[in-house]
Amino acid sequence: MSTSVLSELLRANSYPGRGILMGRSSDGEHAVLAYFIMGRSENSRNRVFASIPDGIRTQVHDPAKCSDPALILYNPVRRFGRTTIVSNGDQTDTIREGLAAGRSFIESLRTRTFEPDAPNYTPRISGLLEPDGRYALSILSCVGGNPAACCRSFFEYDQPLAGQGHLIHTYQGDGDPLPSFTGSPVQVGLSARTAKELADTMWESLNEEHKISLFVRYISLKDDSDQTRVINKYGESWSLSTSPAVPILDREVPVR
Repeated sequence: MSTSVLSELLRANSYPGRGILMGRSSDGEHAVLAYFIMGRSENSRNRVFASIPDGIRTQVHDPAKCSDPALILYNPVRRFGRTTIVSNGDQTDTIREGLAAGRSFIESLRTRTFEPDAPNYTPRISGLLEPDGRYALSILSCVGGNPAACCRSFFEYDQPLAGQGHLIHTYQGDGDPLPSFTGSPVQVGLSARTAKELADTMWESLNEEHKISLFVRYISLKDDSDQTRVINKYGESWSLSTSPAVPILDREVPVR
């Protein structure tokens, strides 16, 4: 599989929608995670990433402009112990609750399908990052525009290479209806040495009109400390470093 340049890939697509990136830093010392959201409507654009105890949530920026909270408010990133979960919808909570009940990432997602936003039927994309740097990605997509047909695809990466990652996103590009992402996650190079450096590169590469928020985290494979960078187009941007990261207890009540 050929390796794409992440910045070129993002610039070439005016509307990839929501995207998940997982991989390993160029020095081989950090697991890398990124998640971004984009929007075309005022309702979709009216969001920011806000911190919660075990991750982030999407939050309305201006309540007066919120016309429909369905599908736009959820927890994109959460932790379960030292495992990190990321997704483009409320399946983040489904996965976390599944892990707490002894179910796997795959078993948890077998209970879900794509989003009910006809005629787009937006794919649900999800990722699971293990403490040792292994990761898995998933896409639940509609088959042939048939709301009764769901294809569940899973991709597991057991030995991530330094300086390499995989990107999956919801749409092939702009359109009406929006064309869903197809195929396997795209292999990309990761040369950035810090969360801030990767966040700056990705933010500059995303379409200026449609980009909304971006989350990037580098997690040390040695001691679980992490660097986090969040960029919000319509709200406050922030950075955070923990050394080491405090594990989220498995018995914790899920954040809603």
